[in-house]
Amino acid sequence: MKIVHIITRLIVGGAQENTLLSVKGQMDLGEEVVLVSGPAEGPEGDLFEQARDWGVRVVMVPELIRAVRPATDWRAYVALRRVLRSERPEVAHTHSSKAGILGRAAAWAERVPAVVHTIHGLPFGPFQPALVNRGYIALERWAARRCHAIVGVCQAMNQQALAAGIGRPEQYHVIYSGMDVDRFLNPPGDPAATRQRLGLEPGTVAFATVARLFELKGHDDLLDVAPEVLRRDPRVRFVFVGDGCWRERLQAKARRLGVAEAIRWVGLVRPDEIPPLLAACDVVVHPSLREGLARVLPQGLIAGKPAISYDIDGAREVVTPETGILLKPRDLAGLTQAILDLAADPERRARLGAAGRNRFAEQFRWETMVHQLHDLYRRILDRPA
Repeated sequence: MKIVHIITRLIVGGAQENTLLSVKGQMDLGEEVVLVSGPAEGPEGDLFEQARDWGVRVVMVPELIRAVRPATDWRAYVALRRVLRSERPEVAHTHSSKAGILGRAAAWAERVPAVVHTIHGLPFGPFQPALVNRGYIALERWAARRCHAIVGVCQAMNQQALAAGIGRPEQYHVIYSGMDVDRFLNPPGDPAATRQRLGLEPGTVAFATVARLFELKGHDDLLDVAPEVLRRDPRVRFVFVGDGCWRERLQAKARRLGVAEAIRWVGLVRPDEIPPLLAACDVVVHPSLREGLARVLPQGLIAGKPAISYDIDGAREVVTPETGILLKPRDLAGLTQAILDLAADPERRARLGAAGRNRFAEQFRWETMVHQLHDLYRRILDRPA
């Protein structure tokens, strides 16, 4: 079959890695696959070089941007229809909110036989004004009537979308976001050498967070608890992996709080550099307030590291009492205590990490995701028109 994937921008991020692995896996199965993307704006880096290395054919739509601009969005819709009319795919698979709304509308108008959308994270929630939420929900309801199937990367995404009146229950499927599990099970390199490169002194306990340096990703909460954590356990270090437009603001805040010496700013890294970094750290901490299912949580668990997370969206599907510590959002006292408890107990860290590795290694293989998507496409195409 011929498949067209549509995504708003191919930056370094979880949704983008998921999409690119889907494309690669479908190409490996012998399918003809095209990836349509808008430009990669911002300091997060992009995955276009990775796509080229894998031989992915990428079609750029410059008008497909993240910001809401009605005139530009209309031009993006027209451009997407033009691409679909030219490619004539059996399947159009959209990712992210903007590409999901415009892409589904374009694919439906062009009568693509199978139209699928993946929810990597919902565009509405308590972090936004009520009027903005109502607008996004109305658009998502409209777009849901223009696709055959909706895939959530976790159960929570589907439940929240249905609760908002988006789509019908029979449209929904759960396919967990795939990753290169073997690289997390057997990361390259020497963890001790990586720790030395990161400036982690012997005896320190490293808490890693992997996320864009941007709002709602939890870095502010980590900085807010850092003074008390370090006062009670000076061995703790925080490893911030990622970059973004909030870097200077966060670094200034760390200096203002007097905790800059305990922060390691790794910056932007390629996806294949994440496994050795997690292997060199002791715990994954991800107090984000907006996610679908943050990839770093299963990645860290598969690497044998326990996880600390806020109880938002799909986090509870991987962070359980057997694999880590789940907290109420913005529970800074709980976050402080969770970091101190795991820092002080290496045996508990090992036990939680081992449970996560045993439980999730197979579930999050990218090959599993690809085969589940292929089966879904085939079921849609085999239905009577």
